[in-house]
Amino acid sequence: MVEMKKQHPCGTNKWKIIRMGADVRIKCEGCQHSVMIPRREFEKKMKKVLFSADES
Repeated sequence: MVEMKKQHPCGTNKWKIIRMGADVRIKCEGCQHSVMIPRREFEKKMKKVLFSADES
């Protein structure tokens, strides 16, 4: 799960990573909206990693 710099319109900025590759698919934890963005844009907009899949 990651935290993005900007808040989603639903009010949360916590996202679950669904798929990593050249494009990244992330899913909003608040409203379950799914978005696919280029990896470079994702890396620029990501604030921090809250926890990784290894920890859960």
